[in-house]
Amino acid sequence: MRRFFGILTIALSLPFTAYADDRQGRPVEKTFSFEVGHTSLADTYLTPLHYDGISFALGYERQQAMRFSPEKWQMRLAGRLTLADTHNPARNSDIWDLSGHIDWSMRRIWGLPYGFSAGVGGGTSLNLGCLYSTRNGNNPASAKASWTLDLAGFAQWRGKLWRLPLTVRYQPMLPITGAFFSPEYGQLYYEIYMGDNKNLAHFAHFGNYFSMENLVSVDMQFGKTALRLGYRGNILSTKVNNITSRDITHALVVGITTNWLSIGWE
Repeated sequence: MRRFFGILTIALSLPFTAYADDRQGRPVEKTFSFEVGHTSLADTYLTPLHYDGISFALGYERQQAMRFSPEKWQMRLAGRLTLADTHNPARNSDIWDLSGHIDWSMRRIWGLPYGFSAGVGGGTSLNLGCLYSTRNGNNPASAKASWTLDLAGFAQWRGKLWRLPLTVRYQPMLPITGAFFSPEYGQLYYEIYMGDNKNLAHFAHFGNYFSMENLVSVDMQFGKTALRLGYRGNILSTKVNNITSRDITHALVVGITTNWLSIGWE
């Protein structure tokens, strides 16, 4: 009887042992960040004046090696919620900017000598937001929405500063095409609500829609957790329906990065 139960135990454990051998660890990097910086706004739908002020943002980023080829392909998912308070040159009027951004990309990685690596790929992003003017009584808000297909990449170096492990990374993102929302010049949102909704969606190309994100970061590794310090520069410029819009932000990034392994099954 004991021999029977012993053989049965071994037989039942064999499949789990085989699966355990097939498990694959894939590096995962998560970052939660806070940003503060300067924003410059222009939106001729609301006013011909330029506004500038301070902006704050909360961000999340996840980078993960892909199961089908962890050494060559990497997925990146990032999101950001931004609030900016800007003022006109006379400092007697404000425009508030509340926006949300999310992007996803897949990048092919190449390892280079001396701790360097680089990657390039494609992705997609979604932007939603609203500008609110404290002085425009009849039409105080300007809605923002866009969906784009993007070119994404990175270049990085992993090494040590004395005994402190560092990861220095540059990540640009450039939208290539897509679609974005814009009303006609002087068109009220009440009119859109009442059914005047023609010519609101526009095909995005470099002639009427230009956007670029640049993120430079340094991760200082302390065990499995790293302190991130960095700079983010964003520009978004559109021109359609006789409306010119521009949003330029320079921000300091401070974040906490964790590194771990995701265990999956082949």
